Parts: sequence; C-alpha cells; structure tokens
Amino acid sequence: QVRLVESGGGLVQAGGSLRLSCVASGNIFSIVALAWYRQAPGKQREMVANITSGGTTNYADSVKGRFTIFRGDAKNTHYLQMNSLGPEDTAIYYCNAPLVRLRAGIGSSSLGYDYWGQGTQVTVSS
Repeated sequence: QVRLVESGGGLVQAGGSLRLSCVASGNIFSIVALAWYRQAPGKQREMVANITSGGTTNYADSVKGRFTIFRGDAKNTHYLQMNSLGPEDTAIYYCNAPLVRLRAGIGSSSLGYDYWGQGTQVTVSS
C-alpha cells in the first residue's frame, strides 16, 4: 500500500553535509508522521529525527543542531539535511512512516502503520 524510497546517501568527509530524501508513494491520503532512523554496524537502530504533519519535530541528542528534518514542496516528500557530519554518523539511514492515512474509497480513509524504506548508506571518513 505504501512504499518509501530513500536516496541521497554516499561518502563524505568529516565536516561535510548530505541531504537525504524520502519519497512515499502508494494509496496515501496523508502522512501523519515520518521519522528517520539509522543503524550503524553492530549497533541497534536508533531514531534520528521525526516530524508530524503539523510540523512538530524531534531530534536525537546526538544530532541536535546539526540535522534538520523537513517536508518538501512535492507531496509526500521529506528530507533530512545533515551538516557537520562526523565518522560517528556513519550508518544506514532508514525512512519510516509510523502512521499514514490511506485512501479507502470515496470520502473515506483508513490508517496504515509502520512503513519502512530500504535504507541508504551514509559513510563519513575522518
């Protein structure tokens, strides 16, 4: 029903920047909330940032002041702007939509939960 596709990962030197994109497609009426997670080798997946449809954002302490999550002008597109990257930011970054309002016929909708993208690799060299 919902597909999330991330892009924008790559190799960058410490101190550099990357912008990740997450494009959602499918039977979507609206994305109620969207989050970025990351998973480094040998570590658990952790939430990096999230945003609600109302624009409220939250960030992990480790990225506050460096990362910004925001909605794009294109429908169902979100971004994660990452500045001042360090080797500790090296991970696979995943887009997650924990709550999506789905189209369910004329004038009606339903809720869908917990959709994930395939991930995009971010590698920061020192």
